[in-house]
Amino acid sequence: MTTVFNDPTQFAQDMLAGFCRLHADSVEPVTGGAIRATETPEGKVAVVIGGGSGHYPAFVGWVGPGMADGAVVGNVFSSPSTQQVHAVATAAQRGGGVFLSYGNYAGDVLNFDLAQERLNADGIPTRTVVVTDDITSASADERHKRRGTAGDLVVFKIAGAAAEAGYDLDGVVDVAQRANDATFSFAVAFAGCTLPGDAEPLFTVPAGRMGVGMGVHGEPGIGEQDVVPASDLARMLVDKLLTERPEGAAKAAALVNGLGGTKYEEMFVLWNSVAPLLEEAGVELVAPEVGELITSLDMTGVSLTLFWLDSELEELWLAPAQTPGFRRGAAVATTRRARSATDAKAEVTYPPASEESRASAERLTEIGTRVAAMLHEHEDELGKLDAIAGDGDHGRGMTNGADAALAALTAAVSSGAGVASALAAAGDAWGDRAGGTSGALWGAGLRAAAGALSDEEAPSGAAVRAAVRAALDHVLSYGKAERGDKTMLDALIPFTEALEQDTRELREAWADAAATATEHAKATADLTPRIGRARPLAERSIGHPDPGAISLALVMRTAMS
Repeated sequence: MTTVFNDPTQFAQDMLAGFCRLHADSVEPVTGGAIRATETPEGKVAVVIGGGSGHYPAFVGWVGPGMADGAVVGNVFSSPSTQQVHAVATAAQRGGGVFLSYGNYAGDVLNFDLAQERLNADGIPTRTVVVTDDITSASADERHKRRGTAGDLVVFKIAGAAAEAGYDLDGVVDVAQRANDATFSFAVAFAGCTLPGDAEPLFTVPAGRMGVGMGVHGEPGIGEQDVVPASDLARMLVDKLLTERPEGAAKAAALVNGLGGTKYEEMFVLWNSVAPLLEEAGVELVAPEVGELITSLDMTGVSLTLFWLDSELEELWLAPAQTPGFRRGAAVATTRRARSATDAKAEVTYPPASEESRASAERLTEIGTRVAAMLHEHEDELGKLDAIAGDGDHGRGMTNGADAALAALTAAVSSGAGVASALAAAGDAWGDRAGGTSGALWGAGLRAAAGALSDEEAPSGAAVRAAVRAALDHVLSYGKAERGDKTMLDALIPFTEALEQDTRELREAWADAAATATEHAKATADLTPRIGRARPLAERSIGHPDPGAISLALVMRTAMS
């Protein structure tokens, strides 16, 4: 159980502050995460990595010479926001472009992709390689759907070494993609992990049993079986990974990774069986690693990764690295960079607004207050629902987003903002603080809705309907999901359609549309997910509604109550 924390909702921020205080000679905190505190040559490609907290030494522990130039730090098991990725990459870049890399999770993909668009628009060339090493999360034919797990370390190390050696952006992308394509992982767990402040773990494993095929976000495995001796466990891991051995591959780096609650001594016992099995299979081992490489808070479990090497990848794997969480070779000479100025909070100004629009913004704050209070009441329920086939962070993400949106609304109203500007500020704040796929989509949707409103007049019923439609269209344009995929769209689409078709007074029409959304959200229990949080554990999710659809229906029902 995670027991050392202050406010559980501030766990990631407190962790980052403590880490940067301890390693002030190596890293410097910036908005959204941390960057190197040491001098970096102008023109170097900036390697920027990141994801949710709870995985140390991933991701901030890998900032330093030979690896990353910056790490973006999201909330526990939740992707960082678009704004965070953009801020860290902007602070880390030195004129050679930005290379982004992260594990293949829907929220990370959405937020990093949006940040990449913004960086390219800013004139900073930016490219991405997504890590997809977990062989249990999709078939080899659908490699692009696999999750990123301990293979993150491999891809980040190769990209960092290449950038340090002076590769240009295309060169870094090429070797990182080759490293990803040559990396395969398989994990088991003996006990689940517990989010800070929670009383129960995200999942449990019966005594004497182990979950098979774990991710690193507290997800349950894809199966379960009896615990076996270390020699048998080693055989299972090795045999499974060797089924995807590239043709002709002879050299490999092997990584035994502890997920957070497994003792190093246990991992050494496992390695004592893994190494001979690999050698018997004709694998020449190169610089293997055993230890906590990417964790899942206090989850008890282990994973095995095989990274198949060619001569160039081997050279980059062996290249020096000096970070708080990973070191390789001789110490790297560094010079501390002069500290950058503390991020200044620019004073926010809003366009002139009519009295009617400002009054509407005040009413919007009242709605925000009700919604935030309701989501706090349902936080545990939404988290438990998400934990059935996901990582259990949805309830906390929604409350974080709603609280931030309410604070932004309150500040905007006090500054005289009209309803359009106030809602846009709320959308930006929600997307920045909520994290994950839902956070990004809620933020983008609220921002799009604001674009259909005006600071010059109070919104009519027709304007509100147009705003809801704009939000839906924007979410559809960014996400890859469709109706029936078991996502928030299964509530948002019927809500929008019902509201548009009902010509009664807005409050009455809204109430009935919210009831329709609730009905459809509950009906997602019968759906099989094709995309989104529950896809890797599709069968486990059947019989349970989608938490994103449920939370959206709750918000719509509360908004006009």
